[in-house]
Amino acid sequence: MDIKKLTIKSTLEGYAKKDFSPEELRSEFLKLIEKENPVLNAYLEVFSEGVLPLLTPTVLNNNFRAVGSPQSGHPLLGIPCAIKDNILIDGTRCTAGSRILEDYVSAYDATAIKKLRDSGTVFLGKTNLDEFAMGSSTENSAFGPTKNPHDLTRVPGGTSGGSAAAVAAGLAVFALGSDMGGSIRQPSSFCGVVGLRTTYGRVSRHGLVSVAPSLDQIGPITKNVFDSALVLNSIGGQDRFDSNTSPDRVRDYTQNLSKSIKGLRVGVPKEYFGEGLDPEVEKTVNKAILKLQSLGAEAVDISLPHSEYALAAYYIIMTSEASANLARYDGIKYGLSSKAGDLLNTYLKTREEGFGEEVRRRIMLGTYALSAGYYDAYYKKALEVRTLIKKDFDEAFKKVDVIVGPTSPTVAFKLGEKTADPLTMYLSDIYTVAINLAGIPALSVPCGSFNKEDKSLPVGFQIIGRHFDEEGILRVAYNFENNS
Repeated sequence: MDIKKLTIKSTLEGYAKKDFSPEELRSEFLKLIEKENPVLNAYLEVFSEGVLPLLTPTVLNNNFRAVGSPQSGHPLLGIPCAIKDNILIDGTRCTAGSRILEDYVSAYDATAIKKLRDSGTVFLGKTNLDEFAMGSSTENSAFGPTKNPHDLTRVPGGTSGGSAAAVAAGLAVFALGSDMGGSIRQPSSFCGVVGLRTTYGRVSRHGLVSVAPSLDQIGPITKNVFDSALVLNSIGGQDRFDSNTSPDRVRDYTQNLSKSIKGLRVGVPKEYFGEGLDPEVEKTVNKAILKLQSLGAEAVDISLPHSEYALAAYYIIMTSEASANLARYDGIKYGLSSKAGDLLNTYLKTREEGFGEEVRRRIMLGTYALSAGYYDAYYKKALEVRTLIKKDFDEAFKKVDVIVGPTSPTVAFKLGEKTADPLTMYLSDIYTVAINLAGIPALSVPCGSFNKEDKSLPVGFQIIGRHFDEEGILRVAYNFENNS
């Protein structure tokens, strides 16, 4: 048995055939992580004793042996997964990739975690990320960078780089990440896995370490599209602890995956195929569009005219929200506390020692944008641009059913290649941030690869949908994946 290749579906089938038990499988994953993680650095913490679901290993095993298949009430029964280390799991550390939270222990479960527990999921550990989800490479972690399983000299993307790398390397069947500006989709593109950013309000953010509350969403990273749909079935839905969650009933997202896409109108925005796009990435993505056409979809040229302003608007809004939200880390209530004689100097010393360079940079940018005399010129203007970007998508979706394009302008770049140039690093998110500003769903699905320095590096194909049309983008991605 090659556990690295296991999907959720094949794992459940293995349980049903009694090829292995949940406890046996968990043990094998822990051995594999112990062997390979020291090099990869995908996991920050491994639950060697297992942070188990409400069902104990014995009960799990008995359930499978009794019925030969998973209980319907526990759709992810015994599935080992990894969790990004900015999502709370009761009784475990949650660092958010920062020294300032190095010793913080969660006092409760995030809603998404509670839902996974109720589904029977087994948690293997917490994965690495850019500090407070600020970065595009997982190099900003206070605990060292994660490496890309396809080429250990390259980044896995960010900020959910640890989660994407763990799934790509076969060190988890699936993982949870969070997406503030592309933080699920871009690392999924770099690592050759499927990453789903859900509609704002589809999945509860309760228990997610908040940086930019108007942008963040939790979502799955999986080995295939079917598994993403399965996980979304479990984690989606209204939550009384998050007033932004939608009251709409979560449907079974696996039900219509195989439905034909013949006649579907696929929008191709000219703004996503311009300057800065790697020619090989463009070629690979164009082949993916041709594949959709061969399946009966109609490609329609469209324009998203305010796309060129999305990156600037995003970084003003995100840094402004981060500046306000990270003010709570003061060395008094919880987390790192660097005593310095008086209250003011304790604040200053704690934040200087606890926050990394990129976090301090973004706090300063956000504070500047919110300051007197600059609020109207920067933050207010960025909010106005956000409205225009949302209107662009609304107008486009009057003509088309989904929008497609590259997830990232390049494949995974070298470790250290962009760390000295923050602006170049920010451009890694140029095709993803507009989706977060608009609050709509999108996913990245592998669409091919090409060789660079004798390494085959994956390319991600981004599929964007209307508000709460996760079903539509999953269907397009499934048809593409299963006919490639």
